[in-house]
Amino acid sequence: MSLGLFNLTGQRALVTGSSQGIGLALARGLKEAGASVVLNGRDEAKLTAAAEQVGEGCAMLPFDVTDHQAAREAIDAFEADSGAIDILVNNAGMQFRGPLEEFPADAFERLLRTNISSVFNVGQAVARHMIGRGKGKIVNIASVQTALARPSIAPYTATKGAVGNLTKGMATDWAKYGLQCNAIAPGYFDTPLNAALVADPDFTTWLEKRTPAGRWGNVEELVGACIFLASDASSFVNGHILYVDGGITVSL
Repeated sequence: MSLGLFNLTGQRALVTGSSQGIGLALARGLKEAGASVVLNGRDEAKLTAAAEQVGEGCAMLPFDVTDHQAAREAIDAFEADSGAIDILVNNAGMQFRGPLEEFPADAFERLLRTNISSVFNVGQAVARHMIGRGKGKIVNIASVQTALARPSIAPYTATKGAVGNLTKGMATDWAKYGLQCNAIAPGYFDTPLNAALVADPDFTTWLEKRTPAGRWGNVEELVGACIFLASDASSFVNGHILYVDGGITVSL
């Protein structure tokens, strides 16, 4: 097998929520694999700083992924003005922790909009163009919570379970049009979203004992999985959820 299968030269990748954390790391990795990268977020100042890290040729497409109409208008305009989006990484997400019996309803709704509605909104907008071209790659960012639950994050767990199943639905509906739709499910990574947990020595001790690899993941360790799912190397992989978790989902 040729390593050229992993070469993304000539491809354009849109990464949502890419001003920091996992999204930024994946954007950098896709660019290193040859893709031109389009960053997305709502804060243009943060996007500009992220674009400087990604490097020359990086584009920015600021819009609110939770707004269906805004997402569609932004994608349609970009496709008309700049050309095809060949790869979509649906990474935008948020966390809110609290006991389920006291969980605020408005926080639950924000989690739904940010973690699952965004995947539908941007996925549908991009897929409409991919279907017309007969090819495309969609990589959704799920979570170890797609398969497992932990106290205080039941609504987040629900949204990530939904991301996993929406990924399967995308593959089922769109594979016939030449699209491959898959998900990466990260375990526990040292990111801004997990800052409170990283700062908690008791949680880190628990995590190190619970995870066979014995440590937090580094965001760069997600890049290889993303390149695989975004490249020709995964041409017959569809509806798959790839866990990158140090073994936490396979051990008791």
